[in-house]
Amino acid sequence: MLSEESISENARWYVVHTYSGYENKVKANIEKLVENRAMQDFIIDIVVPMEEQIEIKDGRKKVTLRKVFPGYVLIKMVMTDESWYMVRNTRGVTGFVGPGSKPVPLSEEEIRAMGVEEFAPLLDYEIGDSVRVISGPLENFIGTVEEINLEKKKVKAMVSMFGRETPVELELAQIQKL
Repeated sequence: MLSEESISENARWYVVHTYSGYENKVKANIEKLVENRAMQDFIIDIVVPMEEQIEIKDGRKKVTLRKVFPGYVLIKMVMTDESWYMVRNTRGVTGFVGPGSKPVPLSEEEIRAMGVEEFAPLLDYEIGDSVRVISGPLENFIGTVEEINLEKKKVKAMVSMFGRETPVELELAQIQKL
């Protein structure tokens, strides 16, 4: 048996084709099967990508959610005979996307482009480092990293402005290590 870490490392994103309008039913059915068959280690995540759409009717703004890829569901899973069979035979699923019956995992670029999964940014600085602001209104100011919040994608730095240290909150990508 694989260790839990190596199992989730082998998990990749696959695209499943569904009957039109069945995307959420397929997601719910697979989630139920995962729970009933204790497949949580093999089927990690199921996503029906949605985006907000703003409609203006009678002068009123209405925000609705629409499916980004109607007829498709994205599944992060470890491909085994059992997990393939379970997903493939879920009601509403017409098959995996890929040549013949062989599912092809999405590349990291495709996953990024779809915005399905958040990737932790690679930072070249850490708390206490001297940094330069490379964009925004404080461009070219020098500061010291005080706090890094990866969840909010923000960094707090003490920037020297007009001869005094001033705390500022910046985006992770707005600063660069000196």
